[in-house]
Amino acid sequence: MSTRIVVVGGGTAGARLAQRLPVTLLGEEPHAPYNRVLLADVLAGRYAPEVIALPGTREPVRLGARAVRIDRAARTVTCADGTLVAYDRLVLATGSNPVLPPLRGLRGAALPAGVHPFRTLDDCLSLHALVRPGVRAVVIGGGLLGVSAARALAERGADVVLTQQGERLMERQLDEHASALLREHVEALGVEVHTECRVSGLRQRDGAVTAVELADGFVLDAQVVVLACGVRPRVALAREAGLDVATGIVVDDSLRTSDPYIHAIGDCAEHAGRVYGLAGPALEQADVLADVLLAEAAADVRYTGTRALTRLTLRGSRPLDLAAFGEVTARPGDDVVQLADATRSAYRKVVVRGDRLVGGVLLGDLAAVGALARAWEGDEALPDEAPLLHLLTHDGGSS
Repeated sequence: MSTRIVVVGGGTAGARLAQRLPVTLLGEEPHAPYNRVLLADVLAGRYAPEVIALPGTREPVRLGARAVRIDRAARTVTCADGTLVAYDRLVLATGSNPVLPPLRGLRGAALPAGVHPFRTLDDCLSLHALVRPGVRAVVIGGGLLGVSAARALAERGADVVLTQQGERLMERQLDEHASALLREHVEALGVEVHTECRVSGLRQRDGAVTAVELADGFVLDAQVVVLACGVRPRVALAREAGLDVATGIVVDDSLRTSDPYIHAIGDCAEHAGRVYGLAGPALEQADVLADVLLAEAAADVRYTGTRALTRLTLRGSRPLDLAAFGEVTARPGDDVVQLADATRSAYRKVVVRGDRLVGGVLLGDLAAVGALARAWEGDEALPDEAPLLHLLTHDGGSS
């Protein structure tokens, strides 16, 4: 295609678009695009870094190319090394930045030695170099990322403490029962879990972390600290260019920003008031945008949102698989079906509102997840003849 398309960002969304179309991809990291979802497996030593590389792109990626300015009038992108890259269409796939909590002893961009976020391959490799059996590690944050990091550190033999400010682990995705089962599994891996636990500061000596201070005055010795406190969309480049930015870069159903020649996809994009921050929506947005750019006149090519399912596998002597989607906490009037098998640490639950499946969570036994996901993603009325219990059978009640 003759249109010059420039993509800023070599993460999941940018790499997927570059697999579909011949584009100039500016990747800030020195590494070829990789699967961020598998970073915990690299940290655990299960995979070498090259194993998590994403499929090749149509054109070579410009590695180490950090975009610092967009000139919308001239339609150019300026990189940190002074290089100018001209575009006809620009795609921002700048991803997200880790949230650095406001802690005593944590000021500015320079982190004490031993303190790392867990967002990039370089973060992962730095942590991998620090961890050995017996190292005292504290993970701050009990969401999906924090649980994954704690599991990986424990597999490497570290003495791990996981701190979560909320009442339970992965509280955004799991209900109370599922979260309790997850906690039991994580603790069985040797991780010490503290919930309703607010971290107030870090202690350091000679520029290296030595301990984590809790708000109740308790102190956790630490040689390694992992910051897994969430992420926020990376929007500075867009904001400085004068594009509309709310939480993320605001896009329409064509994934177009307030500038008709600039699009945004992935973690940095906000569509219909929502920022997803997950791989599934990033891939779907990239695919939709590829179709939009290939068929400008096709008015039926639109992004209408993604129903995102969360999956996680915790490995170990007894691996645990979990999946969650939609609303897992029922409202008054909802129908709920739950099945639990304590002998296998298995738990399955669905929430039905009216004639629609609105959410579910499965731990230990994911045989029904495909049928459930299809019913939820399709947002179609459930058949009257199918009892709710059939939603949790292995065939989703299809036979």
